[in-house]
Amino acid sequence: MQEETSNPSESAVEENKLDVNKLVAQRREKLAAIREQRQAYPNDFHRDANADQIHGLYGKRSGESLEEDEIRVTVAGRMMAKRIMGKTSFTHVQDGSGRIQLHIRRDVVGDDLYADYKTWDVGDIVGASGTLFRTKTDELTIRVDKLELLVKSLRPLPEKWAGLTDTETRYRQRELDLIMNPEVRQQFRKRTRVIKFIREFLDTLGFLEVETPMLQAIPGGAAARPFKTHHNALDADFYLRIAPELYLKRLVVGGFDKVYEINRNFRNEGLSTRHNPEFTMLEFYQSFARYDDLMDLIETMLRDVALAVCSETSLTWQGETIDLGAPFTRLSMEQAVAQFNPEMEVTKFRDAAYLKAEAERLGIPAEAAWGWGKLLTEIFEKTVESKLINPTYITAYPAEVSPLARRNDADQEITDRFELFIGGREIANGFSELNDPEDQAARFEAQVAAKEAGDDEAMYFDAAYVRALEHGLPPTAGAGIGIDRLVMLLTDAASIRDVLLFPQLRPE
Repeated sequence: MQEETSNPSESAVEENKLDVNKLVAQRREKLAAIREQRQAYPNDFHRDANADQIHGLYGKRSGESLEEDEIRVTVAGRMMAKRIMGKTSFTHVQDGSGRIQLHIRRDVVGDDLYADYKTWDVGDIVGASGTLFRTKTDELTIRVDKLELLVKSLRPLPEKWAGLTDTETRYRQRELDLIMNPEVRQQFRKRTRVIKFIREFLDTLGFLEVETPMLQAIPGGAAARPFKTHHNALDADFYLRIAPELYLKRLVVGGFDKVYEINRNFRNEGLSTRHNPEFTMLEFYQSFARYDDLMDLIETMLRDVALAVCSETSLTWQGETIDLGAPFTRLSMEQAVAQFNPEMEVTKFRDAAYLKAEAERLGIPAEAAWGWGKLLTEIFEKTVESKLINPTYITAYPAEVSPLARRNDADQEITDRFELFIGGREIANGFSELNDPEDQAARFEAQVAAKEAGDDEAMYFDAAYVRALEHGLPPTAGAGIGIDRLVMLLTDAASIRDVLLFPQLRPE
């Protein structure tokens, strides 16, 4: 079948007549014929420009100017549209930067090549050389005098005019999503720019980028269920890291005053619009700094990254206007719960029995072993978190839910910890680090007891980390930022799967 189209309705009708298997079979026949004549997949074609460069350099030139200068270019890309009109044809080719139109005439490329070209399919990858001109509709176009088929596409692209809209297909076959949806390509380019900017921002401040193990004998640095694997040569079980935190702080003990890692973490938990089993985090640590120093740093960094990537600090995310330019709100957890639950008695926030009764009233399941800190945190997560649309720091987390954070000097039941919420979801988490080795050992022991009582997300006792603390960790502050969630905010993405090139899905 010759996949020529002159208008959308004809394209839809023709492609609906044959199923994909028949189209693939026809294309395989064409490939077999090519193999009999020449190398089917040549590897000696070199281009000298891409579509974006051509439009950038010559997009404002007049037709007369282009004709006068005879500007010659060589391009390569995938055929996305093809219109044959007897002895002349127009084709749009797409490369990684965008699209450019080709004008192909039989009397220029020759009868044999033109006849061959007419059998090529949308989706094939071609190379072309020629001079630039403008068509009667003023479109910048290449007048082709050399043309070559570089790759025969065996599978048809999705319906040309509707594009690729099925969400499941987009996630499972991201390559098709990138081919058909230019806005998706731009979204992932923006993700790369976000990460690049963060690196440059921290490097300028004197932070050192490092790498820590992904395979760990003891998973630590967060409260989460790990993935487990086995090392055959050592005959030992290992875990995919849930966080690099403990290793990074050991580097601070070793004398690296400012360190960061942009890392892949793995957590064996459910899938949702906010959660993927593997995800990207930025974690950074600075000695002789407090948690509020990092709050200031993060506020500046997010404001600057928005300006660099989005050219403004006022963003729209899922219909909500979010202002990164204004000072971020700062509330303690107790203040936030009181503000959004005016019916609750603030004076009883540290009364576990009272909070358990309030949790039951709000329909929040509570376990008997939970203290006031865990109960208050659960109430906060269920009644407050989703309402924090504009940037809000929540501070003074209970020590019960902060096993690695330093206790507050004035109030030992809370810690010098913060979490940043934007758009109703956590973006960052940080605290003044606990550097008292005896206190840390006691908290690890409490976590072990919780694990033995059935808490799958409680931490293990990490003796190597406690030993490092015994050598002396300087006063240090550390923080983590969820890169995926930050990119969701900056690209107005509703689901984490929209900002992961290959999100985790159920097996087909």
